[in-house]
Amino acid sequence: MKLQSIFIPSFAIPACALFVGTIGALPAGAATLEFNRDVRPILAENCFQCHGPDSASRKGDLRLDKRDAAVEAGAIVPGDPKASELVSRIYTSDADDVMPPAEAHKDLKPAQREVLKRWIAEGAEYQPHWSFIAPQRPAVPPVKQAAWVRNPIDRFILAKLEQAGLQPAPEADRHTLVRRLSLDLTGLPPDPKLVAEFVADSAPDAYEKLVDRLLATPQWGEHRARYWLDVARYGDTHGIHIDNFREMWSYRDWVISALNRNMPFDQFTIEQLAGDLLPGATLDQKIGSGFNRCNITTSEGGAIAEEYLVLYDRDRTETTSQVWLGLTTGCAVCHDHKFDPISQKEFYSLAAFFNNTTQAGMDGNVKDTPPIIIVPQPADRTNWESLVKQESETRTQLAARRQAAQPDFDKWLAQDKRANPAELLPADRLQLQVSLSDAKDHALSCMLDGKPETITIAADPKWDAGHVAAKAWKSEKGNPLAVKQAGDFEKNQGFSCGAWVKLPKGGMTGAVVARMDDKAGHRGWDLWIEGGRLSAHLIHNWPKDAMQMTAKTPVKPGGWHHLFATYDGSGHAGAIKLYVDGELQQAKAGVNALKNTI
Repeated sequence: MKLQSIFIPSFAIPACALFVGTIGALPAGAATLEFNRDVRPILAENCFQCHGPDSASRKGDLRLDKRDAAVEAGAIVPGDPKASELVSRIYTSDADDVMPPAEAHKDLKPAQREVLKRWIAEGAEYQPHWSFIAPQRPAVPPVKQAAWVRNPIDRFILAKLEQAGLQPAPEADRHTLVRRLSLDLTGLPPDPKLVAEFVADSAPDAYEKLVDRLLATPQWGEHRARYWLDVARYGDTHGIHIDNFREMWSYRDWVISALNRNMPFDQFTIEQLAGDLLPGATLDQKIGSGFNRCNITTSEGGAIAEEYLVLYDRDRTETTSQVWLGLTTGCAVCHDHKFDPISQKEFYSLAAFFNNTTQAGMDGNVKDTPPIIIVPQPADRTNWESLVKQESETRTQLAARRQAAQPDFDKWLAQDKRANPAELLPADRLQLQVSLSDAKDHALSCMLDGKPETITIAADPKWDAGHVAAKAWKSEKGNPLAVKQAGDFEKNQGFSCGAWVKLPKGGMTGAVVARMDDKAGHRGWDLWIEGGRLSAHLIHNWPKDAMQMTAKTPVKPGGWHHLFATYDGSGHAGAIKLYVDGELQQAKAGVNALKNTI
């Protein structure tokens, strides 16, 4: 039989798990009591409210959740129930001394009193939280009906049945077995053909072969992934406010694939918590770290981005604690944990790891809030990786060519003496050239796609009052010079735009040249003045899918300057270059969230 490392987290214990007996009601002669299993539930229900970790509600300065404190106070004398005040108080008939007191409205049953008494007699050993106890393989218990046993697990089940005076149920028929197994391993009823084949298989390992067949199906990983995705708080929507669709299915499929491939649990852990930080991280490892992006997000008006970044960080820290530590650290957000050895400092030390993210506080109500990665369909993966490699190689070649050609270009530029820059423009690729030298009668002559055109300007009484003065267009709000046929570029299409501009004063803001659709998230591009500085936008949907670069040095007002912007068509940071009077400007990205989509 093929062995599969099936891990079932504590949060996914099957509902059909067998439990015989009642807490606090173990029969005489049973195995040694365990504090976490048998005793802690009794104390937590009946005693900890007044004698537990909460100092504000503690009575009599007595703590029963700590062994040393209980022993020091005389409430427990390990090995001697008669000398233990706890035993005396739970058995007394004196209404003034009995514990729990009547006003607590707690009903401590006789069997529970016996458990506490027996526990003290056995030494009153405490245990830490179960997640701090290393698992140990228990000894296989002896049984009377040894012939019934087929594997070690059977011995544990039979021992409990015999202890309770019960007999094992008869073995189920084959139709029932295959149905149970299929539902357990895949979450689905079996295919009729599978049922027929199993019923007809008389081989002694027929059941084991059936297990192997079901473990080899994709449905095995899908079924187990449901439990993991629940605690990973996976969802296909943002979870807050408008709760729009979120494109997270690639992480879901990663979990399913990891389970179907029987990925070792340590690797399963590493790739989810920090797969993107691994040296030379693969696409799959980056997808695995999507565990950290499953938290609920918002873009609600009035929400404070910094506050929500803190909430996202806290969510990641608490979820990691619940999933991998098996406990909640949430109490330590405000103070040292009262029940578990987690300090507030330790919580925020762990939170610091999850605070290293470039995720924005607002999700923009979009399906793919940056940062994102492109995940091609499995059938396209090989071709995609080849194209990415080819793009990188081509860019390297272009950079080398540019560097090699620079000396020749500089030499040519130094020798060129032409006074009219317009003569240098490549007319064969020029979309629009507007000169105001012959503006008259509400009309302008221009070159549009290499052909002469006349632009008619709407009649305006201010035309003769200076809109065209000294061979220049004087811009005023609400009266732009519009050439609607020009400048319709795609995101992957490089282009350049420039103009001679005279700013009357410093600190001005507005468009010099723009082609934008204000009703569609300002989709388009522009050459812009931002607080007196040259700027340019490239927008698919402002501001969640857009790029803006702004020069660091303001344009000097009161004189004519040649303002120019180029875009190389790559969509990457630095794709936009800004020039003032031919000098490349140092610039910074005001917005850099342009998606890698066309």
